[in-house]
Amino acid sequence: MEKYNDLEIRCPRLGGEVTFGYCMQERGTLPCPRIITCWERYFPVETYLKKTLTPEEWDLCFNQPPGDKIATIFDIADTLKKKKRP
Repeated sequence: MEKYNDLEIRCPRLGGEVTFGYCMQERGTLPCPRIITCWERYFPVETYLKKTLTPEEWDLCFNQPPGDKIATIFDIADTLKKKKRP
């Protein structure tokens, strides 16, 4: 699946272009919870994730209640700040 890491799409959460590789690590070691919705039309991403993630990681990523939007915005901003630091 590394061949997909450099593919880019527009992220509905961030409003700009992101790579599949970014979506896979958007929350540190976990993918973005919207990764299936965003990437399913390009390749069988759900099948790939079920093979790649442990049951615990799957549950943490896809079976959690949604957070509030303000908290999500701050979490994304914090993640981006951490990635910019050397």
